[in-house]
Amino acid sequence: MKVINFGSLNIDLVYRVHDFARPGETISATDFSRYAGGKGLNQSIALARAGAPTIHAGMIGKDGGFLLDLLRESGVDCSEVAVDPHAPSGHAMIQVADSGENAIVLFPGTNHRIAPDAVRRTLARAEAGDILLLQNEISAIPEIMREAAKRRMRIFLNPAPMTDAVPDYPLELADTLIVNETEWDAVRTHRLPAGIHILKTLGARGAVYDDRIRVAAKPVAEVVDTTAAGDTFIGYFIAELLRGQSIETAMDTASSASAWCIRRAGAAVSIPWRRDL
Repeated sequence: MKVINFGSLNIDLVYRVHDFARPGETISATDFSRYAGGKGLNQSIALARAGAPTIHAGMIGKDGGFLLDLLRESGVDCSEVAVDPHAPSGHAMIQVADSGENAIVLFPGTNHRIAPDAVRRTLARAEAGDILLLQNEISAIPEIMREAAKRRMRIFLNPAPMTDAVPDYPLELADTLIVNETEWDAVRTHRLPAGIHILKTLGARGAVYDDRIRVAAKPVAEVVDTTAAGDTFIGYFIAELLRGQSIETAMDTASSASAWCIRRAGAAVSIPWRRDL
């Protein structure tokens, strides 16, 4: 069995500034960095580094080649990532002030140009029992879910970022909904389909599955950066399920991987390999 992650691929453009630019103002940045980003990219890296056979599906522009390089270095099959020569990759312009606060402008770019024919072509590689992983940073999510269900895939949905569109997705097709506390507060006000499993990640308070299996967070002496901790948890949790582990064991391993992640700075670069654990 394998995982097909239909997910976002972003370029993060980070500008260090003394303070945020105000309307009509031009300011100088003190530093600039470019990083690979996107929840889809992070979760595919976590899956592959955990040992799961992983295919990433999505779209980039001509500017996104280095994103594929990073995925391939982690062992991800990128043959289902299309390149649109006429549109930019998804990207975020991030101002980071001396205060530590940030201001972000997100442009979805090619992440929102996924067409139905690409969905059908990609999922033709799926077999019954394979896992489809989705976040909420790309277009065509309802179509992807319906096509995956036809092929009897197990659908894991991480509806981040949470939007008003999520309750209208065909959630009855999903096997598992993976949410943090904020996302759960938003989605719980709607009627959820019977039988859907709920995995809630609770940060320093661990994680809980269907309100019956709870795993504590691993102790960490110093938290350096929580970026990608949730994505790491999701990737390792699903990878452990593919290895035949129980829900509780999968959650425990995922918790260990997240703890390793937050002791290091950065997003994708902080995601551990299985050997690191």
